[in-house]
Amino acid sequence: MTDHATEVAMGERFEFGANWAQFLNVLNDDRIALAEQSLLNMLGGSNLQGKRFLDIGSGSGLFSLVARRLGATVHSFDYDPQSVACTAELKRRYFPNDPDWVVGHGSALDKDYLQTLGQWDIVYSWGVLHHTGAMWQALENVTPLVRQGGTLFIAIYNYQRVMTPVWTWVKRAYNRLPKGLRWLVLGPALVRLWGPRTIYDLARGKPFHTWRHYAEHGVRGMSAWRDVVDWVGGYPFEVAKPEEIFDFFYKKGFSLRRLNTCGGGLGCNEFVFSNKPASE
Repeated sequence: MTDHATEVAMGERFEFGANWAQFLNVLNDDRIALAEQSLLNMLGGSNLQGKRFLDIGSGSGLFSLVARRLGATVHSFDYDPQSVACTAELKRRYFPNDPDWVVGHGSALDKDYLQTLGQWDIVYSWGVLHHTGAMWQALENVTPLVRQGGTLFIAIYNYQRVMTPVWTWVKRAYNRLPKGLRWLVLGPALVRLWGPRTIYDLARGKPFHTWRHYAEHGVRGMSAWRDVVDWVGGYPFEVAKPEEIFDFFYKKGFSLRRLNTCGGGLGCNEFVFSNKPASE
């Protein structure tokens, strides 16, 4: 925890948990239902009954909540203390005193901690491992957590030849500015990210339609504003081409069950791997 606070103070890490704490203020049943459907769409099936679900970098705790609602036994952990608190808050709201949902503090880079967790039917880490500061090591570390025949569901930022260096600079600048001056980065980034879509909505007579209905359009039940802050501030920041992630896990005996890319643009590529060769 001290390491996290030091990194934040040095401008080397974004406070994801503080952003997630604000998201919990707008979380409702509709957003939870959207998140639930998005998870089932990627994993297949109608529930997770009897499954053991490990949420690496649980953030708001939304997808740990969804997994528990779907019947899984859940273990959630995060490196950011405020994210741990957010996840614990969702457990308190929806599953108080539930022994089948454990919330803890840990890092995907801490091999000693990871070795205490054992193996899981589903290892889930959406948009997390590229924020560790050592993405490839984190990917290496989480691999043994997936039991034979189990599932790994990860999302990793897409590599863009031109824009990746630009966004790296933006994110670093945001975190190194005093909080009172971060609007100098956030404002222009908001215009860049949302300007074209806002103009399009105005042109078709539906002002701010996409913004207001972002949870439905984004599928995962998230908040437009909180996603903007998360994107602009999200640092450390690493990326990978889809084929790099595929090759990495293929060499470890995993087979790709499902792939959802961002079309070569901004955002995450989603991968669902099975811990067994395709021939099986």
